[in-house]
Amino acid sequence: MILNYILEAYLCNKGIPAFSLDGDNIRTGLSKDLGFSASDRTENIRRIGEVAKLFSEAGIVTITSFISPYRTDRLAVRQLHQQSGLNFFECFVDTPINICEKRDTKGLYKKAREGIIKEFTGIDSPYETPTCPDIILKAGEWSSQQCVDKIINFLEAKRIIPFSAVNMVRELFVEPGQIEVTKQVALSLPKLQITMVLSEGWASPLKGFMNEKEYLQALHFGILLDGGVSNQSIPIVLPVHENDKQRLQNDKRFTLIYDDHPVAILSEPEFFEHRIEERCCRQFGTCCVNHPYVKLILDSGNWLVGGELQVIERIRWNDGLDQYRRTPMELRRQFKELDADAVFAFQLRNPLHNGHALLISDTKRQLVERGFKNPVLLLHPIGGITKSDDVPLKVRIKQHLAVINEGVLDASSTILAIFPSPMMYAGPTEVQWHAKARVAAGVNFYIVGRDPAGIPHPDTGNDLYHITHGSKVLQMAPGLTQLEIIPFRVAAYNKNKKMMDFYDPNRANDYNFISGTKMRQLARTGETLPDGFMGESAWKVLLEHYASSDQTC
Repeated sequence: MILNYILEAYLCNKGIPAFSLDGDNIRTGLSKDLGFSASDRTENIRRIGEVAKLFSEAGIVTITSFISPYRTDRLAVRQLHQQSGLNFFECFVDTPINICEKRDTKGLYKKAREGIIKEFTGIDSPYETPTCPDIILKAGEWSSQQCVDKIINFLEAKRIIPFSAVNMVRELFVEPGQIEVTKQVALSLPKLQITMVLSEGWASPLKGFMNEKEYLQALHFGILLDGGVSNQSIPIVLPVHENDKQRLQNDKRFTLIYDDHPVAILSEPEFFEHRIEERCCRQFGTCCVNHPYVKLILDSGNWLVGGELQVIERIRWNDGLDQYRRTPMELRRQFKELDADAVFAFQLRNPLHNGHALLISDTKRQLVERGFKNPVLLLHPIGGITKSDDVPLKVRIKQHLAVINEGVLDASSTILAIFPSPMMYAGPTEVQWHAKARVAAGVNFYIVGRDPAGIPHPDTGNDLYHITHGSKVLQMAPGLTQLEIIPFRVAAYNKNKKMMDFYDPNRANDYNFISGTKMRQLARTGETLPDGFMGESAWKVLLEHYASSDQTC
């Protein structure tokens, strides 16, 4: 696929009107009466310039990919646009002629060298190299995607397209020389985890903790509107108490600390009221004090402070798991090293069993059938705080590794990494955040499960969220057009086959559903799982965890 069509497809996928004009759609219609003499070439470019101008006036990003060999013709089209107050950018695709000939699938260069085609640019007709192009693409050295990325970044810098249309990650790390002594605010563990999320770019395009405008957009619309539409279903905020607000409200910046160590600098703070009941009811659908994350919010402070964040250094936990805490940029580089042409993500907060593996392998099969050569799995467990009865992160990582080592998942196409966000148990609202954050890492496909981010109601025990709504909401969510959602197929233990299998309601009696809660109960009591539910070494990790801790009561 040539650059103009890759660029056109990219922009349209982001909701930006774009159209590509090239020889295939111009020479067969508008300019079919023209040949390749100097005068005909000039007339062809003039006509193209007029058509491009009309498209641009209609608000369409118009991509023209023509051999326009004469500087005067290109200048005339530039002036035509500028006289109407329209942008015009000249892009020089700098490719040596020998590479052009190698890539010539139509055999035109060969015919030109044999004299069959006359006045062919670069053979027997001159090409006047641009003296000052707006963009230079080394197409002989760079991949097609690298060329398109350069154009996209250029268009964003020129404010032709919004930041939300760029597959960029906004990291918030500060240069060491910019550190200065300021007043301090102590961070709790959840606040530190959110600071880590911001600093590594998972919440791009946010530049820090939300100001009031961003907070209202997220709380009421589930999106950010400045710089284009970007999904942001949960508020990312910094609550503080009254005494901190009084102490800091006149300062231009202050330092966030954790365990007496400076973590980040927050600049140009904006304080606004933290209406806790409203936030909880909108984010969680409940204000129940026994909900684990609602309780944290209730105790967090009655003011919110927003501002741009500069994180002093990368946050490390020194718990033996930092090697799995990879930033979005690190994951993108790893996917590139694996030559992945599709990346699908699977998030979990429970131990991995063969039902999960069945879903993962089925997703990979679907992608291969669609023509992808090397789909790569991002196995991405939640790494922030979870409920007290959930399996600890270190145990889950050890269990996931056991599953991979058993060969249940393909180790050569699986990346195990930790997603640093805390678990909020906000159901369909939170699952949008989980999906949006993975876009920053370059994920194309996201597997959504049954009752994602769900939790029983803390008081009644009934499902707080409908078990199918997370999947349904995610497939309709605004600002996630670049991500394809893979709906969860229900898997259960087939008692006849003695293995995990996709559930068939017509044979309901053949299946046994073993929930995460039930699995943990079996592990606590040291019982054996049915054959084929989970590998022996992976189950042993859980048994050892519960046997070595006071988890049996």
